[in-house]
Amino acid sequence: MVDGFIAQTIQLSLAPVFVLVAIGAIMNILSTRLGRVVDRSRALVERHGATEGAEHDNIVREMRTIDARIQLIGDALLRLVTASLMIGVTVVLLFLEEFAHIGLNPVAAGTFILAIALLMWALVLFLRETRLATGALRIPASLLEYDRQL
Repeated sequence: MVDGFIAQTIQLSLAPVFVLVAIGAIMNILSTRLGRVVDRSRALVERHGATEGAEHDNIVREMRTIDARIQLIGDALLRLVTASLMIGVTVVLLFLEEFAHIGLNPVAAGTFILAIALLMWALVLFLRETRLATGALRIPASLLEYDRQL
């Protein structure tokens, strides 16, 4: 009978583990984006001192945008790591409940809800970062020459 309970608990813990896998994939995407943004920031820092006037202003504007993007990605990663920890706690609580029978299911539900809330918060931050990146990469209309028929 105990084997049946263990199998049931493992099945119950699969949903949180699938969420953990999804969080890992999102963290991978964010880490890649962070690496690219940091590389770009290093290139801009090198150019910063050698520029003047409008070119310097453009570099400073881009550096500010990159700084905001780094902050958003860092915040999103923090939420995702915390959500992952909450998923781990959820799984542990499910097993403790199964073996100790001490009424931990409501606590496990709470940690899972918290993990999902953190995941959603991280996704909102990711959306803000991508919108910021997209806005910074817009090609000026003057360069697109919309007045010309091509």
